[in-house]
Amino acid sequence: MFPCLRAPNLSIGRAGLVDSVPKRSIVNVQNGSEMRVQPAIQYVRSADGAGIAYWAMGEGAPLVIMPNIPFSHTQLEWEIEECREWYQRLMQGRRVVRYDARGCGLSEREAGDLSLEAHFADLAAVIDRAAEGPVALFSSGDAGMVALSYAARYPERVSHLVLWCSWARRSEVSQTPQTRTLRALMEQDWEIYTETVARVLAGWENEELARRFALFFRQCTTPEYLRATAAEVYEWDVSADLPGITCPVLVMQPRHLPSVPVAVGRDLASALPDSRLALLEGSSPFPWAGSMAPALQAIGEFLGGDAALVDSAERVVHGSSVTILFTDIESSTALTGHLGDERAQELVRAHNRIVRDALSRHGGSEVKHTGDGIMASLGSATAGLECAVDIQRAVAARNEEAETHFRVCIGLNAGEPVAEESDLFGTSVQMAARLRDHAEPGQILVSNVVRELVAGRPFLFSDRGQVVLKGFEEPVRVFEVRWRE
Repeated sequence: MFPCLRAPNLSIGRAGLVDSVPKRSIVNVQNGSEMRVQPAIQYVRSADGAGIAYWAMGEGAPLVIMPNIPFSHTQLEWEIEECREWYQRLMQGRRVVRYDARGCGLSEREAGDLSLEAHFADLAAVIDRAAEGPVALFSSGDAGMVALSYAARYPERVSHLVLWCSWARRSEVSQTPQTRTLRALMEQDWEIYTETVARVLAGWENEELARRFALFFRQCTTPEYLRATAAEVYEWDVSADLPGITCPVLVMQPRHLPSVPVAVGRDLASALPDSRLALLEGSSPFPWAGSMAPALQAIGEFLGGDAALVDSAERVVHGSSVTILFTDIESSTALTGHLGDERAQELVRAHNRIVRDALSRHGGSEVKHTGDGIMASLGSATAGLECAVDIQRAVAARNEEAETHFRVCIGLNAGEPVAEESDLFGTSVQMAARLRDHAEPGQILVSNVVRELVAGRPFLFSDRGQVVLKGFEEPVRVFEVRWRE
């Protein structure tokens, strides 16, 4: 899956760090028949004089990607195919800035101060040098605490904050059995520690991938730096800063990451004044390894929705199975006649907001708006059903408080659609649409394929028997999803 990680021939000396190089220069690296374009590494001095390595590429609104403390290397990570694609996709319509943490990668390795304030100063220096105007910040893990603190202190400098597997208090994740075991191993044997961490992240069955990860980790930093960083980071707590964060925040987290329980992301999102939570399928701590498509979708919609970034149909390749979801507002024509155009359109906007928020939480992609509803795709049947249930519950909750009510019909099917011209086609799509047409207001109807794909999951189904759907010669077995608690 990944190209072999290798130590590059570094030409920038440690002792004589330069303050900057021409911003738009790039380096071409020939790798077999493939020409890879590596970003040029530049340097900025932090408040205490430490040299911080960074690169900046692309045009548009600035997006600063913070380092994965302590495993960051702005040059070596470009050799990881999926990671490189992740950055290239984020560059579509944006100026992406990526930097190494002090003591890591190409930044100064001898930086003595590893406090939260020092990391905070590094971020401020990079933003001042490489970005203009308010910036969007993307951070993961411990770097999330630096981002949260910066957004609270300098609200005028941060337009959006994207947090991946992050927390406000290190103690929320430092006491898990897995983390305690790994820290104890870190104190004893550096090589065995990196090998173990790599296998935890890559999966114990993938020995070759884990070997490459372990090599990458050892090239990112030193055991002395890692131990010194742990002593500092494990004491960090920025929870007091959360009420002062005024920018919108997107909290993203994979559902099945053992070291970071889902409750950590939920608690963080609930403590922020303006936030949304996106729980994605997968178990990797890296957004580019397993959850790239839904992560890009959620980020693109949150930051403004670049078509090239969030185009659902482009990400469906031949032979890939997805779950198709259709929604439809009950009797929308009659509602327009009864309420008038303006009030009826308010209901459409409420519907769209509910559906899109649910898609963001479950890693779904909006394919198109159908006038009275939305067509979407999701990476799994589980995500599709959870999304549909969330939509119905959100509509019901809204109706309890609003003067004007509406109800939604939902249909789901799973299959291998054909992607063409930013749309999805084929029998699997047609069946999902017909199931929506057959559904009563407030119902979720699914095919037998969807029901079988989620066998063993905590969903309740009612068998509606064989149903003749328009355009299908043979009757189709249909199931209703019971979503009311």
